Amino acid sequence: MVPLTLKVPVPSEYVFPRGALCLGVDAQMDFDRRGEADSQARDKETGERVWVVKVMDLDPEAGKFGRTTEVKVKIVAPHQPVPPASTVPGYPPAVEFDGLTITPYVDGNRCGGSSSKCKARMAYSLRASGIRAAAA
Repeated sequence: MVPLTLKVPVPSEYVFPRGALCLGVDAQMDFDRRGEADSQARDKETGERVWVVKVMDLDPEAGKFGRTTEVKVKIVAPHQPVPPASTVPGYPPAVEFDGLTITPYVDGNRCGGSSSKCKARMAYSLRASGIRAAAA
């Protein structure tokens, strides 16, 4: 039986074949813990903090068909991951991810309650164990 939380390991260059630029790293908020002193989300398996790395996908096909070029990759770590320094002044750093996995799921947010007008789609979430400077 295939588990519901299938995590498929993939190389960073498979997901970002033209590379990715790091736009920032933020704590993932747990909206059920709003108002608490520490409302950061925790990983369900390890209890570690969840961080969201926003990157710009440099693949020219990424922005077609209404898709966005901004992609979020979650990293589970006790401390905020630090992106590498940029090698080009004035531009975000080019990054790659260690331990990158894809988890497929059905995004039903486009369903309006009527099955005849449901525009659910296959989507995926990205997780990684770390971030590093992109290879030259």
